[in-house]
Amino acid sequence: MGKVTGFLEIDRQDRKYRPASDRIRNYKEFIIPLPEATLQDQASRCMDCGIPFCHDVKGLKGCPVNNQIPDWNDLVYRGEWEQASMNLHSTNNFPEFTGRICPAPCEASCTLNMIDSPVTIKSIECAIVDKAWENGWITPQVPDRETGKTVAIVGSGPAGMAAAQQLARAGHEVHLYEKNQKIGGLLRYGIPDFKMEKSHIDRRAEQMKAEGVIMHTGVHVGHDITIDELVDKHDAVILSGGAEKPRDLPIEGRDLNGIHFAMDFLPQQNRRNGGEDNGNVEPILAGGKHVVVIGGGDTGSDCIGTSIRQGALSVTQLEIMPSPPEKEDKLMTWPNWPLKMRTSSSQEEGADREFSVLTQQFEGEDGQVKRLQCVKVDEKFQPIEGSEFDLKADLVLLAMGFVSPVTEGMLEQLGVDLDPRQNVLADTNAYKTSHDKVWTAGDMRRGQSLVVWAIREGRQCAHAVDKALMGSTVLPR
Repeated sequence: MGKVTGFLEIDRQDRKYRPASDRIRNYKEFIIPLPEATLQDQASRCMDCGIPFCHDVKGLKGCPVNNQIPDWNDLVYRGEWEQASMNLHSTNNFPEFTGRICPAPCEASCTLNMIDSPVTIKSIECAIVDKAWENGWITPQVPDRETGKTVAIVGSGPAGMAAAQQLARAGHEVHLYEKNQKIGGLLRYGIPDFKMEKSHIDRRAEQMKAEGVIMHTGVHVGHDITIDELVDKHDAVILSGGAEKPRDLPIEGRDLNGIHFAMDFLPQQNRRNGGEDNGNVEPILAGGKHVVVIGGGDTGSDCIGTSIRQGALSVTQLEIMPSPPEKEDKLMTWPNWPLKMRTSSSQEEGADREFSVLTQQFEGEDGQVKRLQCVKVDEKFQPIEGSEFDLKADLVLLAMGFVSPVTEGMLEQLGVDLDPRQNVLADTNAYKTSHDKVWTAGDMRRGQSLVVWAIREGRQCAHAVDKALMGSTVLPR
């Protein structure tokens, strides 16, 4: 514990945003980093609690990757940034990802959050890894021996990337398969650049290639190549694709033009930003349109920010759930993640938010959506008589979450067991599917989740695969 009285003497201070009027003109990241001296002061606020609830303690979900937060807070306070980077990377392969897009359950679990003033853990984590890259402290970790075993990993999102990097460092020959033209999965094609620029993924891809990971992009397993071919060619296969099947809204008028899933809309703009071709698909653009986003989560928020940057006339976000409380009941929720009102940076940029709203019908003219028929609902999600209203809409984006992996193609070919939610069935100890040579991790196993959970599962799955192939393992869980 660096400064015993730090939490008493220093107030919480976190990163700020560039003004909305400036940041909506482009797709660049807009968070303003804290100065080094301020970061050291903020790190000194860590109390080094007897039970650090910022960790994942007995099911109380702080940090799923078990970051040793008090340890690297102390190192930052002392100015030992390189050692802090080594400590951080011992539990998290990609802290520049989590330092940008993780919602920071660790901060919700911080003891100082009892007084609404948690340590700025996420900002400190991001600063550590950014400084490590700037100073050349992050280099390829090339294994000193080869095992002669080969592993195929299908899906290059954060779970697949973490598993690939861990197994390559253990000396295995790792082949990472991605159906898109570049690796990163949802990180690259679902997360807007203004939240995380893709140079961060590219930099890690180069590190992983130097460590021996062989990347096969533009290869859709189950279509371009069968999963049986991969199983036959390798000693182990890991399925780390996403939960890509979106939740639909099958109401009258759903077939009108101008109604799209969020994950048909967001990847198009990311490809434009990255200089990729969108092919022959219909361009989905919000410029000059009244946009309605159905769904109140992070994906909906990403649709808002992207629509505003494309020049939408207006953006309205509908959420069927009631408006959450402005402040949680600490005695009831802490140290778990609380339900409370949160306003994202994209929502701050000019979206209207409506809660307790059910969309009953899409209406259009000449085959194009023009308005929504909506109604307010009660706490049991039943329509409230007399609360009906219409909402103008030229573009509707469905962002109501994802129900499961896509089962057509690879999973059907393989015939692995699925759980009741249609995710690939495997536990969190062995990560083994019903197929003898196949493991699974990430959203394909647990369903739609956070980047930090994907990294955790990728690392733990790599541990399980290495142990199965070699009889023992030194890879951490």
